[in-house]
This record gives sequence, structure tokens and C-alpha cells, in this order.
Amino acid sequence: MLNILTERVIRMDGDAGFGVPASLPGVYAALMADAVVAFPALRPHQRHAWHAFLVQLGAMAMHRAGVAEPPSDVAEWAGLIRGLTPDWPDDEPWQLVVDDITKPAFMQPPARSSNEAKNYSTPVAEPDELDMLVTAKNHDLKSSLISDTRYDDWLFALLTVQTMDGDPGRNPGISRMNGAFGNRPAFSITFSVKPGAHVKRDITALLELRSTILENYPVYKPVGGEALLWVSEWNGTPSDGLVLSDLDPYYIEICRRWRLFGANGVISEAKKGKVVTGGHRVAAQKMKGITGDPWTPIDLRDKKGDKALTLAKGGFTYKRIVEYLDRSKFRLPILAQPTPAQQSFPGTMYLVARAMVRGQGKTEGYYERIIPVRSKVRSAMLPRDSTARDSTADDFGTVAQLRVEDIGKVQSILNDAVATFIAGGENLQQMTPNERRRFRDEASAWSNQLDEIMDVRFFEDLQDELEIPAEDRAKRDRIRNYWRRNGADGVIDHARGILKTAAASLPCPDTRRYKARVQADSVFEGRVQRNFADTDKENDECPNINQPQPELNTTETQMALFQ
Repeated sequence: MLNILTERVIRMDGDAGFGVPASLPGVYAALMADAVVAFPALRPHQRHAWHAFLVQLGAMAMHRAGVAEPPSDVAEWAGLIRGLTPDWPDDEPWQLVVDDITKPAFMQPPARSSNEAKNYSTPVAEPDELDMLVTAKNHDLKSSLISDTRYDDWLFALLTVQTMDGDPGRNPGISRMNGAFGNRPAFSITFSVKPGAHVKRDITALLELRSTILENYPVYKPVGGEALLWVSEWNGTPSDGLVLSDLDPYYIEICRRWRLFGANGVISEAKKGKVVTGGHRVAAQKMKGITGDPWTPIDLRDKKGDKALTLAKGGFTYKRIVEYLDRSKFRLPILAQPTPAQQSFPGTMYLVARAMVRGQGKTEGYYERIIPVRSKVRSAMLPRDSTARDSTADDFGTVAQLRVEDIGKVQSILNDAVATFIAGGENLQQMTPNERRRFRDEASAWSNQLDEIMDVRFFEDLQDELEIPAEDRAKRDRIRNYWRRNGADGVIDHARGILKTAAASLPCPDTRRYKARVQADSVFEGRVQRNFADTDKENDECPNINQPQPELNTTETQMALFQ
């Protein structure tokens, strides 16, 4: 029932209109024509699950069929997808509801026996209760919010929990993350942030780079590996677990034994089958998430061994992105690196970063950031030992780190200036350590604002400097000095504005306010002069400042999940 290869159950917004339903092959055809703007049922935290599914499925189907270019025809896509499930002529692996639990359904593995029906419990009546978000106790999102449930609501919720969830309690998690409370962050570059262009770029890149992934991860089967892990039988015991050597390198996994139930074209509920402790679908826990996931960076900083990145609460700040691009600390995933054809592309591409941060028994936010990247930064994203890596690529780390340090210095100066005002103009250095710490802690809410302000344009401004040859030191210095202090929106200018707002807003006895303001200004201006004496106050002739900006003016879309 509800065969997603033939029935139009997935709504799309785009060239054809709003909420236009399509089958899965129809979705592929529309994406390849770049005719899709959005999927109205897709919630923000589900974006990578859907994107990764489309890319992995498309790349595996095309590889098995020996097709080099993504087709644009609906029927061709249907044939390619069916080529992955030839043993199921009735399309059971692509139906949302299959009554016989010994047969697969979409993202729902078959049981060994119909007697297993009694072991399916924990019924949920709404798709948001099935999703990976912690909603059962209404901690983060209120449960059962979707009042007008459609088929694609169930599809996206099921897909997300099966390919992105960790280990809440005794439930097994996916293999493509590090540990029970890890997450599956996603980094890739694309010519356009529209869904179709992004999917097409990643599919073609995976086809082009398949041999590289197999070389880096020789454990996988080059041909004939299991691709869709819901198709084969799984009873939830450790002996049922698959190992990486059974799999295709682009395998689409599942981590739960969910089944959807319904009748007469209506999905009524989902039930979860029992899984024995240690009964992971993929027995790869010792890998620490290093499975060759083409979107996940590898953290090289731990002396105990490498591991998949787990994004922490707070998201993709500029400081973290600078760290992730440091090749001595992280290894970027293959889809975040430009392919050989993209290395010579002269225009702007986009780095797309996404992750759902999971804590112990709660969700800690969905984060997404889109950064326009020009050729110099793309070169820095290549592996350090790459022969195509630009000779100036290592310059990125040096320049970026200097800018991070500059912001940190100004932030520290601002913190002490605000703390001085809060202390009524008293000298912080003459206070006890505890008193000094207390005033600085109170001031941190103000000094942290500078980090947030500078984050917005950090990478655009950084790339202005990187575009200048490293040998032209004087020109680079002018650009950096302009960024530090230009009389309007430089780092120091923003900090001075924050101090002014703090002094006007914070409570202070009238008898001490004048002294507090004078002393706070003195701390700020004196330390700025000592630390940045060579910075021009004005530099209207600074090159590159007025150049046309990329298509996206904002580098970051950080979404609080719980608005």
C-alpha cells in the first residue's frame, strides 16, 4: 500500500506550483531539472536525512546500472531504483505499509516469522512522535503537533529516525556517528543551495569518487554489497547484525524495527519491534563513526584515536569552522572537497553545514550554516597531501587564526571595560580574584555580543584578504586594518558601540555613573591603542571593500529548533 515509486505522495514547491505531489522517481526528475524550491512537509532537522537518502540512493542505483549521468526522465529513475530491489517485483521495499511483517516495507525490515507480531509495541499515532526529536515528555518540541498528517510526514519522520538517530536508552543507534549521544553532521559544497543542484552535485561527485572511497575504506564490497539495509531480514539480535564488509560503501542504514500500519490508504500508527541489547543493525561501534560517510568530518585531535565529529551545542560558529578547515585537526569529508573539475571553477560555491545536536535525553538544537567560498578557501579544503592543493592554501589557516585572535583580544578588552563600568569605575586589578571574576562574568553577556556580530560576515571579510597575494603584505595589512577599525563596522567600532549601549543600559548610582563611564572608556581606548596602535582609524581607499557580494549576503542560518 502507498508505493512511493508509483504513487504521488511527496509534496514539492517549485516551478510546477506549491504542494504538488510526486512519486519518488518524479522527485528525482524535478530535482535534476532544478525545478524544486522546497518540500513543504520537510522539517528543518530532517533536511540532511532526506538529502543524504536521495544522494546515496541515486548514486548506488546509477552505479549498479552503469549510468554515468543522472537521467531527467521519471520512468528512467523508476527503473534505476527498482534495479536495487530485483527480488521484490511487487515493490514491497518501496511501500509505506505492507501487512505481512515477514516482507520489507519502506525503511522497515522484515521479521523472521509472523509470530514476531506480538513483539511490536510502543504504538505512536502521529509522525512527530516517531521522529528522532525528544517529544515524549514535551521537553523540546510539543508532541503530536501535526494535525493534518500526510503520507510524506510519515515518510520524512521514518527516514530521519532510521538514518540519523543515536542511542536513547536501550535503542541501538546508527553506525555513522561516534557513540550513543553523537550526531551525524553534514558538510558538502555545492554550486547552488537549491535542493536540485545540491543533490545533483553530490550524486555526480559520489559516482566520480567511488574508487577513492573504496581505496580509503577497502573494507567495503566494490560490487554487490548490501545497499538498502531494510530489505533483508532483521530480528534485532546481535547475530543479525551486518558488518561493514557486507555492505556497499554508500549503504543506507536503519537502526530501529519500526513498522507502519493502516488500511484503505490511511496510515493509522507505527509500532516498534523489540531489539535485544547489542543488536545493532550494523555492528560497527568500535569504528567510532569512521565509516566513510561522505558528509561527516573526522576529528584528529584525540590522542586515543580518530573519531567522527560530534557537533556540540552552539552550532557552526566561525571559530569552529576555522578549526574544521585546519587539516592538522580535522579531515574533511569527501563531499566537502571540490572535485577535480570544481577546483578550477572561478566563481563562488557554497559550503553547507548541517547537524542536529543530541544530548542525554534531550535535543540541543538544529544548526545550519551556508558559507559562500571562493577559490582560495576551496583550495584549503583539499587534503594536505593533494597534488592539486594550491600553494597558497595553507595561508588560509594563518590568516583566519590571526583574525580569530584579533576578535578575542577586542572581546577581552570590551569585557574588562564593561566590568569596570559595572564595578562603578573601580580598578579591576586592585580587586581580589573572586571580585574580578564576578564583575567579568556579569560583563560577559555584553562582550559575547561582539562574537555574534563578527560571526555574520567573518568568512566574506576573511576572503577579501585571501584574494590578495601573500607577497603583497602592505595591501593585506590595509584590508585587515580596515576590518579591525574603519569608523563604522570594524571589530573595534562594534565593540565601542556595545560598550556605549551597556553604559546607557546597565544600572549604576547617579553619583558614580560619570566616573564609571570615564573609567570604562579609558580602559577600552587605552588597551585598544596599546594592542592595535598600527591600525588606521579610517581607510576609505581599502581595496575589495566595495566589490559585489556573492548571491547569499548572510553566511549563516542558525536556526533555534524550538521557536
